[in-house]
Formats: sequence, C-alpha cells, structure tokens
Amino acid sequence: MTHSLALKVGALAHLPTSTSLLTIYSRAGDFSSSKALFGEIYAKDVVIWNAMITAAIDNQYCLDAMSFFNEMIKEGKGFDSATLVIVISALSKMKKLTQCRALHGLSVKSGLLSGSFLCNALIDMYAKCGDLSSSECMFGGMDCRDLVSWNSVMSGCLYNQSPDKSLWYFKQMACCKEQADYVSLSCAISASACLRELCIGQIVHGVGIKLGYLEFHMSVSNSLLSLYSQCGDIDAAENLFAGMFWKDVISWNAMIDGFVLNGKVREAFDLLHYMQSSRSVQPDIVTVVTIIPLCAEFMLLREGKSVHGFTIRREAGLELSVMNSLMDMYMKCKRVNPAELLFQVMPERDLISWNTVISGYSQNGMSREAQILFKKLLFSGSQCSLSTLLGILPSCRSSSSLNFGRSIHCWQLKLGFSNNILAVNSLMFMYINCGDLTASFSLLQRISLVADTDCWNTIISGCTQNGFFLEALEAFDFMRRKSHVTPDSVTLTNVLSACGNLEFGWEGKLFHGIALKTLLDKDTRVQNALITMYGRLGDTESATSVFSFCSSRNLCSWNCMISALSQNKDPKGALELFSCIDFEPNEVTIATILSACTQLGAIRHGKQIHGLVFRSGFHTNSFITAALLDMYSNCGRLDIAIRLFQFLPEKSVAAWNSMISAYGFHSNGLKAVEVFNQMIDSGSNPTKTTFINLLSACSHSGLVKEGLWCYEHMPDKYGVQPVTEHHVCIVDMLGRSGKLSEAYEFIKQIPTQPEAGVWGALLSACNYHGDIEMGREVANILFSLEPENVAYYVSLCNMYIAAGRWSDAVGLRNIIQDKRLKKPAVQLGCRSHPRPGVAQYALQVDAAWKPNDVEAGIAVVILQDGIQVNTWKGRRMASYAQNAEAIAILEAVKWARNNAHPNIIVLSDCSSFIRKLILAGEDNTS
Repeated sequence: MTHSLALKVGALAHLPTSTSLLTIYSRAGDFSSSKALFGEIYAKDVVIWNAMITAAIDNQYCLDAMSFFNEMIKEGKGFDSATLVIVISALSKMKKLTQCRALHGLSVKSGLLSGSFLCNALIDMYAKCGDLSSSECMFGGMDCRDLVSWNSVMSGCLYNQSPDKSLWYFKQMACCKEQADYVSLSCAISASACLRELCIGQIVHGVGIKLGYLEFHMSVSNSLLSLYSQCGDIDAAENLFAGMFWKDVISWNAMIDGFVLNGKVREAFDLLHYMQSSRSVQPDIVTVVTIIPLCAEFMLLREGKSVHGFTIRREAGLELSVMNSLMDMYMKCKRVNPAELLFQVMPERDLISWNTVISGYSQNGMSREAQILFKKLLFSGSQCSLSTLLGILPSCRSSSSLNFGRSIHCWQLKLGFSNNILAVNSLMFMYINCGDLTASFSLLQRISLVADTDCWNTIISGCTQNGFFLEALEAFDFMRRKSHVTPDSVTLTNVLSACGNLEFGWEGKLFHGIALKTLLDKDTRVQNALITMYGRLGDTESATSVFSFCSSRNLCSWNCMISALSQNKDPKGALELFSCIDFEPNEVTIATILSACTQLGAIRHGKQIHGLVFRSGFHTNSFITAALLDMYSNCGRLDIAIRLFQFLPEKSVAAWNSMISAYGFHSNGLKAVEVFNQMIDSGSNPTKTTFINLLSACSHSGLVKEGLWCYEHMPDKYGVQPVTEHHVCIVDMLGRSGKLSEAYEFIKQIPTQPEAGVWGALLSACNYHGDIEMGREVANILFSLEPENVAYYVSLCNMYIAAGRWSDAVGLRNIIQDKRLKKPAVQLGCRSHPRPGVAQYALQVDAAWKPNDVEAGIAVVILQDGIQVNTWKGRRMASYAQNAEAIAILEAVKWARNNAHPNIIVLSDCSSFIRKLILAGEDNTS
C-alpha cells in the first residue's frame, strides 16, 4: 500500500523515500521486491547502494552483495567507509580471506583507514576468517583505539580458541584506563570458563557487579552461568540463576546445560519442565539440542521420545540439528529402526547426518549396514571427515573385515590424517580387532616418538579386549622403556585384567606394587581391576583385602567382589556380602548372585532374588532370565524353570540355551531336542553355546543318533562352525555309549589339530569302560600335549589299578613323583574339613550320575598325592575297600553328605552295595 501511494504521488524519485521502502522490503524478507525496486531507480547515490548491499547480506545473499559492490565500483559511483564496512561483513560470513585482504588494500588506497570505524571491522573480519595474527596486527597498528576495538580483538581471540590471549587483552584494557562494558565482561568471563579459571572469573564477576551490568545485561549473567557450570560450581550457578530478575531463553539453556555438564539429570529435566510451564519463555531448538544428548548418554529412551514429540508439536522436528541429535539418541539407546526412519525422511542431510548413522550402526554391531552406508556416502560425492573415519572403523571387528579396514586406512592417508593421533589410535584398535597385530604394532612404531599414553593404552586395551593377553603385557613392557610416557589408571586396569586371564599371579602382584608406588591404587577402576584379578587367581583373601581398603567403592566394586567369591566356590560369602551392599543392584549384580545361589543350592535365597528382579524391573533382561532358569534347574526345580520359560513374553537366545541346558542337566535329552526345534521354529538363531548344551544333553541321555545329526548339520544348516567344546561333547557322547573306536576315529578326522580336552574326554571314556590299550595310547598323546598335567597320569594310573596291574600303576606313580606333579585338593561347599588328617579329601559327583542311572554313578575323591579314586561299580569299590585309604575315603563321603552339598543328594539313590559300604565306613569311623 505504501509503495502504491509513493508511485501515485511520484515520491519514488526522492532517494530517501526509495531507500526507506527498499529497507522495509528487506526487513520483511522480500528480497526480490527490494531488488526490483532498486532496479527501477535511475539516479542512485552511495546511500541507496549501501542499503541494497545490506539488504542482500541480511537475507543471506552474500554473493549478490558482492555483485552489487562490483557493479557499484564499475559505475564509478564511489564508496565511503560505510560501504566497506558492509562489504567486510559479507566477506566475514563467507570466510573469503583473499578478498578480505584485497578489500583491506582498497581501504588503504582510498585513505579511509583514518577512523576506528573501519579498522574495527577489519579486526573482526580477519578474526572470523581464522587469521588471528593479522587481526592482532591490525589492532596493534591503530593510533586511537576505542572500546569497540578492544571488544573486537577479545572476541576474535575467543573465536579462534585463544582464551588466554582474550584475558590478556582484557587486562591490558584495564591498564589503559578503558572502562569495560557488557561485551568486554562477557568475553572475559567466557575466556575464564574455557580456561577453567574460576578465580579470574569471580574477579570479573565482581567487576560486573561494581559496574552494574548484572542487572540490565543478561549476556553477562548468562556468561557467568556457563562459567560456574563448566568449573563445576553448580551451586553458584543455581544461586545466580535464581537471583536473575530477567531471564531469556539463553539463560534457561545455559542453566540446563550446566546441570547436564555436572551430571544432574533429574535437575535438568525438572528445569526443562519448569521452563515449559513458564509463560515468559519457551524452549527453542538450542534447548532441545541440549537435552537430547543427555537422553542419549544415559539411555533415557522414554524421555527422549517425549522430547521428540515436543519437537513435532512445535514444528521443529525437521530442523537439521534436531534430527541429527534425535538419530544419535535412538542409536545410543539401541533403537536402530527409528533412527533409520528419521534418516530416510530427512529433507536434507549434511555430513553430520551420515556420520551419526554410520557410527550408530557400528556401535550396535551392524557392521555390514555401516559399511554399505559408508559406500553410499562416497558415491554421493560428499567429502569424508575425520569423524566419518572414526565412525566406520569400529565396524571392522573381525578378520573378515580386514580388507575393508585396510581400504579405510588408505582413505585416511588420502585425506591427510596420517599424523592425526586420534585417527592412528582408531586404526591400531581396528587392526587388533581384525587380528592383525603386526599392522597395529607397526603403526605404533611409526609414531613412537610422538606416541602418548593414550596411544599405548589403545594397543594394550585392544589386546586385552581381544584375548591377546600376553601381547598386552609385552606392549606394557615396551611402554615402560619409553621415558616420555607414564602408565595411568587405564593402563593398569588393562594389564591387571591380562594377568587375571593368564593366571599370572606373580606378575599381577608386581603391577599391584606399581599401582601402590604411583598412587594409582587409589583409583576406583584400578581397585576394581585388582579385585577381579585376585578373584581369577583364586586369591579371595587378597581380593577381600583390596575391597576393604577401597576408598570410594562404586557398584562395580561390589559386583567384582561378589563375583570373586562366587567364582571361587564361596557362595555363602557372596550372599553375605550381597546383603551388605550399599547400592541399588544392577543386572550384573543380580546375575552374579544368582550364580552363587545356584552353587549353594539355596533355592530360598534364589526365590528372594527372583522377587528383587521383579521389583527392580529386571525380569525383561535376557541374561537375568537365563540366570533364573539355570538357578531353578540346578536347584532341582525344573518345574519352576519350565513355568518361568513358558511365560516369558520374548524368549532370547540365552533363555533358549538355558532351557536346553536344564533338560540336559535333568537327563531329559528328548525334551532338550524338542526345545531346540521350538527355538528354530521361533526364528531364533542358535549359537555355539546352544549346540554345546544340546550335544551335552544328548550325551547324558544316550541320544547318539540325534547328537550326531545335530553336529553334522551345524555348519550348513545353522551356520555354526564346530569348535573344541563341540568335539569334546561328541567324544564324550560316543564314549559313554561304549563306542570308543568311533570316538577315536572321530578325533582323527577333525580338520584341525585336536586340543588336549578332546583327547581327555576319550581318556575318561577308556577309564570308564576299562579299555587299557586304547587308554594307554590316548594317555601317551596327552602326555606329549600337556606333560605337566597330572590329571592324565592319575587317570591312567587308576585304570592300571582297576585292572590289577599294580606294577604299571607303581611305575606311573613313580613318574608322577619324579616330575613332582601335584594336583591340589578340591573342596566343595566349605573351606576346611572338621576332622584333622582328612582335610585333603573332598568329594565330587559326575554330572551324569542321576537317580535313574545309579549303577553308572561316579564318586571322585582327590587324594593329597594326586591319586584320583573312581568308584562306579561294586566290584571296583570292593577292591579299594582293601586299600588303607578306604576308611578316609568313606569318611570324606560321609562329611560331604553331612555338609549337604547340592550334588550329594544322589548318594541316597546309589546301588545297595555302595549304601552298605558307606554305612560300613560310618561304623568304622564312629
């Protein structure tokens, strides 16, 4: 309407009127109308040219702004300092440093640099183009500096990640008697926050109070909120926020971000809710992008979905930064499908979008999808960044991905990241995951002069996590020889884990000494690693000592100690410690304590833990469910295990495996096979453990035909390659059924070199069936494989004794004594025997010995000298009864039964002969 009226009265010829109208169109976002109006004006002065260039910049048409400036120069209309300042702002946004320098030269040539107005713009321009030295040089060459000059150079230093310089200029400004304004204070406070200099920030805070800027300039208060939050003084930030009379959305965002930085999750969400209920201000995109990563970090899926719904209601769901944050949140919460859907419906994608999904696939074990998407990114013509490479490398986690990983290595070299330590660390870890230790150590060797502790930790932790424990210790030894690197808590945590897995007690104690010497023993992670290591070494006393001296225990500390006791056959101690736990148990705690209940046969405690599982909401966890099934099954309550399994809403692979194992444990192999078929029909994919449990069930139930069928169809039908455990199960199954020749032939046709455990299963079968000749042949093979393993000598010796070949038995015992081979006594259920002289005896019962198979029961007594006495038939037990050790053996049986070990209940169902022999032993020892 105004434009029409101006046309009607002929006012467009009046340049001030045309300039005002052009500016109105520009501010309304109608750049095309501004451009059309400018084209209708014939006599243009500098003011209207400046207005047109400004309109182009304000509407994000920086290239058009430069075109107008070039056209202005060509027409010879001249320009003033205001023109140059406007064009400088366009070049700053475009980061065109070369053109900026040309414009600087034009300013000098035109003699317009005498005032501070243009000089200040040049200071800001060079800083935003990344040339801080030129910006400082421009500032240093100014004859007369005003407050804007100081603010420009301080903000420029902050922009270029030089907060120390920004603070230095702030101090110089005070020395020059230039009074700071709110911009100066905000810069100084932000610089203090970046440097974590709380004291300096508090001084600037005092200056702000003195000058009265806190009450009227929210930018200063907002900067102070960030300062206190980043320096960890969240209480001061809360007090400052509560005392602010005026709060804008930046204030709320800064306070929410402060809670996020300091781990106050509940407070962050409470403040967000309070912000929503406030009428003065509402959450914006920055608020959303601040809160979504919090949901991702703590896997708060429900809250993340709520924020997602909020963005949709506010029509901000299609904002690029919001969608990237949401995809990252869903990926980290293990919800890949929603992230994929968001990626597919994005109206536009940037490199961050691609990187987020690629990294998400890698983190969720979807290596193939990550690699396919990476190839699509390359085909789209987008340039990879360092984040892209860091996101795709974790997808190479096996030997089959080695070639792809090498191609990524080539891309890294091509993109110029060969000297980037972070990229090299990721490559080293990738090569270790793929099993190529040589390539990994070669990379470390290439950067050895600049390799820091993180580089060495990458190698050591990678070796430890992938089972290369000895190599991890060797890498640590090389690290210790380097003078410029020192081990930290991460280093010691990994080498202690390696020692525990290798059962290197002496070396583990050396590392414990290093931790004490370097004061790293106070670190909670190191203390937890020490507890775990001593637990794996069977030294629960040292583990308990470390736990007792823990200065700041966390839940992991309790889990490690409970696990150490449970693993070392002290379930009672594990339960006692669990009753004193200071934290709310998590899934690891529950699974560990259920294992202790299983060992103890304490179904009453197991049921109590089951109740805790429901109260804690862990009943949907697949590992917890599997542990419950194992507990009820091993405690003899197969009926409860069946009901629990039937009422599971979703049956995981772990649950199927536990149920198959339960039926096998209770000698119901046919049911185990039936459950396996149900598992296949449900669409679940069997694993290595599935077939171990299934073959074991077939072995204990005599289902040779079914077991062989399952073994033969593992690779082709189910995609599971047989490993040593499967071979052991087959040999054990054939051996139990008396098919020793078939078992021997089966071992011979194994494509790889059979491990000692496979031959050991055949030796046990030969012992069981009394096949001396084959037993001797198998034993000789085992002696060559593991010459220091006394169990094989003991087993062959028992075979000689059972056959009455006493001279051969004595000769083998002499060999045992000459080699000084010892087998420590095994204790079940308690730590010491009540009777002196009998503490070296303990009772074990074969897992296959069930009430319906009493004549094949096996009682095993471990003697002090390493001789293992097997009593499975009346005739052989009678022959041992003449031995001087028989009374002590029977007393061990009586003691084990009286101590109510869960497996001893089968003794009441033994053959009548064994029951009479036990009673006779009781009479002799009473």
